[in-house]
Parts: sequence; C-alpha cells; structure tokens
Amino acid sequence: MIFRDVIPPAARKELTERFWASPARQHREGEPSHYVGAYHWNKSADTYLREAAEVADHVQEVIDAPGSPWHTFRRGVNEALRQEGASLRVAEMDGRSASAALIRAWDKEGDFSLDPHEDEAQCKDARQAGFEIQRVLEHDICAVNMCTEHTAGGRLVIWNIRPDDATRHALGIELTGLPYTAEALADFEELRLDIREGDVYAFNGAFVHAVDANTGNRTTVSFIMGFTDAHTVVSWT
Repeated sequence: MIFRDVIPPAARKELTERFWASPARQHREGEPSHYVGAYHWNKSADTYLREAAEVADHVQEVIDAPGSPWHTFRRGVNEALRQEGASLRVAEMDGRSASAALIRAWDKEGDFSLDPHEDEAQCKDARQAGFEIQRVLEHDICAVNMCTEHTAGGRLVIWNIRPDDATRHALGIELTGLPYTAEALADFEELRLDIREGDVYAFNGAFVHAVDANTGNRTTVSFIMGFTDAHTVVSWT
C-alpha cells in the first residue's frame, strides 16, 4: 500500500535536515548508508535494547519535526485499531523499549541499494527469546517506510515469494533473512514500484523485497510492526 505525496514539503525538509545534522548519525558497518536509530537484526535483545536506549532522544528529536509522518501515521493506525479494541505501541521487554524509528539514507552502487531480504527470519533469533516481537510471527509482519528525501531511482522491489524455514536453512540464512541472490529469485514474479519523496508505504515484510539502484540520497523513516495478540500491535526496528 502506497500513500502518495502525503508528507508535507515542510515536514520532509525539516525531518531530513534534522537527520543529516544529528550527532547520532552513524554508518552501518560495511554498508554505504547513514542511519539514526538502532536495528535488531543479528543481535541479542539486550544489545538491541541497550543501543535503542542510547539513541532514543536523538531519534525522537528527528521524528518530532513539525508535521512528522511518524506521528501522523501512527495516530491514524491507532484510531483505526481503537475501533477494533486494539492499539499500537513501541515494543518492550523488561521495561526497556525498542527504537521508535530507524531513519536511514542509502546510496549504494550496483543493482540494489538495499539487497533482497525478508524481515521474518531475523525475528526467530534465539538471542531475542522473550522479546515480544517474536510473537508477531504468529501473525504477519508489516514494514513501514516514509520517504522524506529522494533524487532518482530507488524503486521498491517485491518478489512473490514468502520463504519458509526449509528454504532459509538450504540457503544458510535461517536467522538473517539475507542474502537472496538474483539467481534464487529469477523464477519468481516481481513487482517494481516507484517511490517518491513524500510517499508513505507499507507492505508484508515476510516477502522478499529490496530497493533497486538509486542516484543521490534516498532517506526514509522506517519501522516494522505487527500484532502480538488480538488487542496489541507493537513496532520495532
């Protein structure tokens, strides 16, 4: 689902400027990217939650920009959930909170600026046992992205394949959900969607997806969310 041009221009500009100016902005090791926030991929729950706490104020400073799509989207989701007796909140474990958002910019050479992957495998990591995000596996995982800066390219690519544990085991990616090679995906139908500055888009993150090559910065505010039970939706990064 794509909501076209819903982020006000002033909000895009302010949020993007706050991101690039943030003292907490980092490079992901081995990747041509910048980010503010914490990510749980391939980490213990303790490490992720500690890192999330360390940057929480900096993340909030970015996403609290006037007209922030983070607040607008979550407010709308909460209003819809409330009609069903449910609510959305940031995931927690032992009184510690997940990161509210991961703000990142990708600029990578090659066929993909973000390589083909899926978001389900990483939630199976035994090092995160007891973290409530693992209960989302009983439902569906929703990836949410809000594009505040975009130059050219950077289409969202989704393949019509939701890998199972046997497939992950055969590829040796049981707990990481990547890499899925072009050869492994060649026989599956794919969809390429233009993403523009100002768009908010959400999709089932259990399907293999990627971002194809882009020129210039492609900055997004992102998080993952899903039901843990009939009354609770949690989000994390």
